Amino acid sequence: MKYRSLILLLLLLPSVAFCQSKVGQAGAQFLEIGVSARAVALGDAFSGVSDDATAVYYNPSGLTQLDQREIALTHISYVADISYEFATIAWPLYDFGGTLAFSFYALDAGDMLETSYEYSLGEPGRTFSAQDLALGVTYARSLTDHFSIGVTWKFIEERYAEERSMGWAADVGTTFDTGYRGIKMSMVISNFGPDMRFITEDYPLPINFKFGGTINLIEGGNHRATFCAEGSHPSDNLEAYNLGLEYSLAERYSLRIGKKFQKDTASGLGLGAGVRLPISDYNLGIDYGFHDFGFLRNIHMFTFTMRF
Repeated sequence: MKYRSLILLLLLLPSVAFCQSKVGQAGAQFLEIGVSARAVALGDAFSGVSDDATAVYYNPSGLTQLDQREIALTHISYVADISYEFATIAWPLYDFGGTLAFSFYALDAGDMLETSYEYSLGEPGRTFSAQDLALGVTYARSLTDHFSIGVTWKFIEERYAEERSMGWAADVGTTFDTGYRGIKMSMVISNFGPDMRFITEDYPLPINFKFGGTINLIEGGNHRATFCAEGSHPSDNLEAYNLGLEYSLAERYSLRIGKKFQKDTASGLGLGAGVRLPISDYNLGIDYGFHDFGFLRNIHMFTFTMRF
C-alpha cells in the first residue's frame, strides 16, 4: 500500500523515461486510458475503425455505424488495487436522425495510508483516497453517405482526499468512408477545454489530435482482415504512431495484434481476441485485450457488449 501513490503516478504518466520534454504538463491523465479491449489489442489504432459503442472515446463520429442499440462495459485491474471502469450506452435515433450516447468513466486508487515527517511509511489508522470521474454525452450524425461527424461533451471531476477539481472537455471526430475495401479516414481532437484548478493551481487538460485510417486487406466470403493505422500528437507527450491488424471469421470470431510506436522508441505490444454470440434478439460480444505495460505488470482487459 505504501507504494500505491508512486505506482498511480507512473500509471497515469506513460513513457516518462522517454518523453520528458512534455510529460507532466497536463492533468486529468485518466482521460488518456483506453476503454476498449479490442482497441488495446490493435495498439490503440482505433479512431478509423470505431464501429461500436466505445467510439464515444476513440472517435464519436463512429457511432453512426451502429444500426442497433448497444451497451459496452469495460473493467481494468491495475497493480496496487487500482481499478478503472467504463460504461456506455448508445442508440440510433431513427426518427430524429443520428446516434445518441451516454458514457461513464471512473478511476479508483483505493485507500492509501497518509504519510508525514513522523510517519514516513504511513500513519496508522489514517487513510485517504483518490478518484477520477467523467460523464459524457455524445451525438453523432452522417452528413452525407460518406462523411460523418460526432461531438462529445464531458464533465470531469478529480478527487484527492478532501480536495476536488472540476471542469469540462469536448471531443470532436470526423470520418470519411470511401465505400471501397473498407478504406476510411478519420480526424479527432479530444479533451479540448479550459484549464482545471486544484486548490490554487491551474493545469491544462491532455488535449490530443489524431489522424487514422483503415483498409480491408482481405474481404469476401467469411473472411476479413483489416489493417489500421493512427498518428497522434498529444499536448503532454511526444508524437505516437500506432498500427493494428484484425482478422475476423464470419464477423463472429476475431484475432488481433497491434503495436504502439513513439518517436524515439517502440513500445506497447497489443494482442487480443473477440467473439460475437447471437442469442435471440440480442448480439453479445466479449473482447479480450493484452497490453505490454513495460516495467509494470502487464494489463489484461475485458470488454462486454450487447446489441439489441
